Amino acid sequence: MPHTVITTTTSTTSNADGRFCNIPYARSFQGLLKIGQVVVLLIAFLCVHCERLSNSAFRYFEVVTAWFLVVFFFFFLMYLFRLQSKITCINWTLTEFLHYAVGGILVFIASIVVAVNNHGISSLIAGSVFGFMATFLIAISIWTSYKVTCGSQPTGAAV
Repeated sequence: MPHTVITTTTSTTSNADGRFCNIPYARSFQGLLKIGQVVVLLIAFLCVHCERLSNSAFRYFEVVTAWFLVVFFFFFLMYLFRLQSKITCINWTLTEFLHYAVGGILVFIASIVVAVNNHGISSLIAGSVFGFMATFLIAISIWTSYKVTCGSQPTGAAV
């Protein structure tokens, strides 16, 4: 009587060291830049939020800094745990570039608004300064993301 044997094999993809977490990314330039952005945005948010003013300009600053704080932390975790390789239906490089472009513009506008309306309150001045620092870090991310997205494309025919 013949027997049918069914075997299944499963394979998992992992990096060279077999770890789930990409620790070298956290130590890379991009990883440290994202950590810096999250920390600076958190400080900027807390400086303005702790003042407890009900001006809509300050609420705009809080919403913008909190939103992009969460988004940039999500991107950091995504690359740290290699989620971009598991969700391949999204062009993560372009998505990140667009978030940085929009975030840079909105954080810059919010920082200008707080700088103009600070009324000499030191925590608001500090919040706007950290907002400008975050804008600078975001601009660096835009530049590096642009270099990755567009790359060095050939401009002429090879001879």
